[in-house]
Amino acid sequence: MPDGSQVQEPSRGRLGPRLLRTFSSPDSYGLVLLLILVTYALSASLSGQSWAASLVLAVQMATLWVTLRASRARRPVRIMANIALIASGLAAIANLFLNDQHLTGATPALVSWISCLLYLIAPTSIVRHLVRRRIIDSETVLGAIAAYLMAGMFFAFLYHSVGLAQPHFFGPGVNTKFPNDLFFSFTTLTTTGYGDLVPARNPGQTFAVMEMLIGQLFLVTAVGKVVSAWRPGQGRGGLRDDPAADE
Repeated sequence: MPDGSQVQEPSRGRLGPRLLRTFSSPDSYGLVLLLILVTYALSASLSGQSWAASLVLAVQMATLWVTLRASRARRPVRIMANIALIASGLAAIANLFLNDQHLTGATPALVSWISCLLYLIAPTSIVRHLVRRRIIDSETVLGAIAAYLMAGMFFAFLYHSVGLAQPHFFGPGVNTKFPNDLFFSFTTLTTTGYGDLVPARNPGQTFAVMEMLIGQLFLVTAVGKVVSAWRPGQGRGGLRDDPAADE
């Protein structure tokens, strides 16, 4: 008669490879979620380095590629994303190797606006894919969380882009640094609102209101509904998508 440890061993053996596959497969939202966290960590810690923008942009390009693959994005969306990726790649090369003062001064703004576009395309593609799925499983939960975090990243880059064009975005004496934009975006998305960073004028104030509304509505309606309906063990056979949805 096998003891308790022998009975539990096969279950643990299956769990490990399944988790590894979830967070390493380009067809899984687990890898998307992991890349978002890496992007956040790099953006918050390497913002002061001259080469940081190129590194963050490279991770963003990988994140978008995995997102479009996992979400079965339509061909027009992939074409638009490829154009943005090419433009962002050229901007990264220019930032690394070219020393022209006017070009390097314009590169951060271009990179920031391209990042806005990428983080607008990606969550939109995820939401479309999740709506068309027929089951609610771990992939659905991970996809909903990834879309929610991408919304925060989108507004962070939006604030940064406006701040580069509009000095003193958070008022006099506060520098326009991307870690500040990240912090403000996610405290606004979650309606935490510490109050230490506040947009001094429009359009930043209007964007902040939009982010608060989107964050709360998405969290309560989409993420909350998905998590409440999820039953562990569903969809173990993989993604059950409608192939016609990819056309």
